[in-house]
Amino acid sequence: MRKTRFRFYQSIYFKIPLLFLFILLISFQFIGVFFIDQLESQTINQTKAQINTQADFLMNNVVNVMVNNAEDSQQTYVQLNQTLDTFTSTLPVRINVVNNSETIIATNQGSELSLIGTQTTEPEVRNVILNRSMMELESYDNETKTPQYQIIKPLLTPDGTSTLGALLIETNLNQVYQQNNNIIDLFVQATFLAIVIAIVIALVLSQGLTRPIEEMRQQALRISEGVYNYPATIYGTDELGELANTINELAIKVKDAQESTESERQRLDGILRHMTDGVIGTDHRGKVLLVNDRALSLLNLREDQAHGQSILKLLGIEDQFKLNDLFRKEQVILMVQDDAEQSIYKGEFSIIKRDSGFISGLVCVLTDVTEQQKTEQERRDFVSNVSHELRTPLTSIKSYSEALAEGAWQDESIAPHFLEVIESESNRMIRMISNLLDLSKIDGGQIVLNKDYVDLKRVLNFILDRLEFTVANDPNGENYQIVREFTPRDIYVDIDQDRMTQVIDNLLNNAIKYSPDGGTVTVRLSEEQGFVKVSVIDEGLGISKSDAERLFERFYRVDKARSREQGGSGLGLAISKEVIELHGGQIWVESVEGKGSNFSFTLPSTSFEDIEEDWG
Repeated sequence: MRKTRFRFYQSIYFKIPLLFLFILLISFQFIGVFFIDQLESQTINQTKAQINTQADFLMNNVVNVMVNNAEDSQQTYVQLNQTLDTFTSTLPVRINVVNNSETIIATNQGSELSLIGTQTTEPEVRNVILNRSMMELESYDNETKTPQYQIIKPLLTPDGTSTLGALLIETNLNQVYQQNNNIIDLFVQATFLAIVIAIVIALVLSQGLTRPIEEMRQQALRISEGVYNYPATIYGTDELGELANTINELAIKVKDAQESTESERQRLDGILRHMTDGVIGTDHRGKVLLVNDRALSLLNLREDQAHGQSILKLLGIEDQFKLNDLFRKEQVILMVQDDAEQSIYKGEFSIIKRDSGFISGLVCVLTDVTEQQKTEQERRDFVSNVSHELRTPLTSIKSYSEALAEGAWQDESIAPHFLEVIESESNRMIRMISNLLDLSKIDGGQIVLNKDYVDLKRVLNFILDRLEFTVANDPNGENYQIVREFTPRDIYVDIDQDRMTQVIDNLLNNAIKYSPDGGTVTVRLSEEQGFVKVSVIDEGLGISKSDAERLFERFYRVDKARSREQGGSGLGLAISKEVIELHGGQIWVESVEGKGSNFSFTLPSTSFEDIEEDWG
């Protein structure tokens, strides 16, 4: 079975987890961007809000200290330091209090105590004092490499009429960002773990999907190769299970359809092979695709010689027709010459069309019409011969009758001769018509043989005795000698004696007629391998080989003029042949021109045991 190997990245087993991975990555990317942005925004804003709230509270305390101790700077310094110490925060915070002269008067940083009493170097403080508005700043300290948040609030008198100074609070946000980074790291780890778990789950699900799909694919491949005995496993009642069940049902239906098609194909193949007509099928280019045994036999070809051959060349008609001519013609008569004789075939052509009208091929049915044409020719010849044979005596009768009617009957010297001729020609017509009636009965299967067991030697002796008497008493006859060569024992045969006498008379009469100079006529009776053989041998004119082959045909005569003079009709030997064959025998002639002829026929012999059994 053909098995297709997929590369790993081409398999659905890989594509499903990859799809899960892409979905998770895209989802976590959007979630991560939103989450990190929201995390930073909320934590930073929350920290700033907290510092602002504490700054407002501290600012009020600082203003109260500065207003209440305006005359005592030392006391102001002490209370300010106490107030700054009360400021608490989870973040590192630097606080400076600047008076309206931009002089630092208090700080919470021990490292900056030396700056008390000095002018601040930060221009933002001056702007806040002058503009009496709060200012927020975010910056990055290059020395400590940490992000800074700075808020500067103006210190106003309770009535808001004058500015006492400014309160500067600076916070290091590095801890906030570090917490955010820790949360982000935790989110990334959770995302990676979720992706791994999702991929494992996707692989398991993919395996559950690809296994039935692969089995169904293998089942489909088996169906395409004609193997139907291995149904796909049904793993559930979902869509894949229904699909597997459908494929199994499809396999059964395809198997049934293929078996039906194969049975029909074998039936048609058997019909084609045993048809009495030849069948040739071609494609649209006229190349032979199919040819049955009968067509090969008619064309005297082998199958390998016919396949792929042009039908025009195969039938030997490429000089007379083109392929398009066969598409339009209904039939073509073919003449095929082989070593023995010429055969005549009729080719009937039919085109094969698709529903679209495209001609996809041609079918030729070859019929051997040799016998049909031969029978038709024989019928025409028969009618012509009968007409000719009847016309000749009728012409003679008419001529002599007219002569007698014109007065010849009064001439005693010629009238008797004219009457003898009329009588002779009438008898010849009667014999001819009688022979024709016999042949018609034989051809129609209407003749009935009245068979009986007779001694053939006795029958022959009776016929020959009669013949000898006739020859001896013929004043115009030649000197004939009848020789009998019979087997010593009696031979019984089951025959119609009258019909057999007719055959033997015909053979003996022919021997006498065609031995005009006299001679010996030998009649031989013998037994050969279960058959009785009778031969009539003369020393007459003999027959050529070409004439001997057609001698038993109807109306055929070696010398028509001489035969007609002898009263022959050309039907005697034809009737003799039919009668002998009705008795289950055969008749033939062996002759040498100028030396005589040997006419022989055989009949099935009968033993005394068979006769006794029939009689008993």
